[in-house]
Amino acid sequence: MAKIETPRPKTPNPVRGTQDMLGGTTEAFQERFAHVVATFDRVRKLYGFQRVEVPVFESTAVFARSLGESTDVVSKEMYTFEDRGGDSITLRPEFTAGISRAYITEGWQQFAPLKVATHGPLFRYERPQKGRFRQFHQLDAEILGAGEPGADVELLVLADQLLKELGVANGVTLNLNTLGDGPSRDAWRAALIAHFEAHKDQLSEESLDRLNRNPLRILDSKDPRDRPVADSAPDIDAYLTDEARTFFDKVTSGLDAAGVAWERNARLVRGLDYYRHTAFEFITDRLGAQGTVLGGGRYDGLIENLGGPSTPAVGWAAGIERLAMLIDQPTIDKPSVILIPMGDAADMKATGIIADLRRAGVACDMGYRGNMKKRMQRANASGAAWAIILGEDELARGEAAVRNLGTGEQQAVALDALIGTVTAL
Repeated sequence: MAKIETPRPKTPNPVRGTQDMLGGTTEAFQERFAHVVATFDRVRKLYGFQRVEVPVFESTAVFARSLGESTDVVSKEMYTFEDRGGDSITLRPEFTAGISRAYITEGWQQFAPLKVATHGPLFRYERPQKGRFRQFHQLDAEILGAGEPGADVELLVLADQLLKELGVANGVTLNLNTLGDGPSRDAWRAALIAHFEAHKDQLSEESLDRLNRNPLRILDSKDPRDRPVADSAPDIDAYLTDEARTFFDKVTSGLDAAGVAWERNARLVRGLDYYRHTAFEFITDRLGAQGTVLGGGRYDGLIENLGGPSTPAVGWAAGIERLAMLIDQPTIDKPSVILIPMGDAADMKATGIIADLRRAGVACDMGYRGNMKKRMQRANASGAAWAIILGEDELARGEAAVRNLGTGEQQAVALDALIGTVTAL
């Protein structure tokens, strides 16, 4: 009777806009990704930013209130679902809203001014493109409860140092603008609406929609039909109050004092009403049209918008994938020692030796498979400096052979002195 072959189940493909990353391979993206995160963690500690964790999902209202119901993120890009309890839940599309919510609900006001930083995955249903994914990752730094321009300066200097230590500062330009205080912004917004209303027949369909919902966003429209009208729109400078002008002057003076180069971009905006004063982007010409690698601004009205007390705050976020695309491949960590046991008794002895070496802080690996020649070939290819060879003859003599993989020189070392000898090497 013929054997009936059971069909192999079809393996599901990864979801579009996600990626798998494996370290230790040639040109492995994971190494660059991890280097960005490690550099961020090291630099943010220099500035006294403590690590904070917030949930990957929140009540949908957290993001709808903070990002605005009319924004593309809320209306088109959020991953929102109803859980089993009937609550509307959203996977976080950004960090600031969740941190602001925690500032209110967890009583973090008592620690103000509070400097926090985090990194992790975010989720947006948008068209995947170079450096942009549906599950993507960001670095995030925020100062909550500080209304002074010095907080803006500190965050910008932190960002500048991060980019320099990653080696990507060349070709990256800090674009800086002010959105003014409340009266400045209201007056400018009214002038922009009047300007755009007078040229409605020259605007794209998207900008006509924004005119009713989010008129400031017309200023950074990428549609060529909008550029003549946007470029001729009034700048905010004519509407700045004395207080707002002084605030911006202190920010720019602080950057100059800290040696951070910047360029004024009077068309750089944040569309939501709770944004105030400083807005900024670090932009590169090495990633095509989507050139922003780090951006942020002051959002003095957000926490109040979420039901908390009036609280000044400023922050920025940076895409880890986009930064990783700009950096050189870092040195991949390699084991220092490879253990090569031959035979069952040697396997057991090597298991104890490798555990002791790792506890002593020595990075090592085990060559389990193949004959002696193949194991030695893999040891040489691993990049390790030393191999410890343990066979029946070595065990009988109570010693191991320690080989320098660079020179080929080999020495016999007593097993009871092995850990100390290898650690010293």
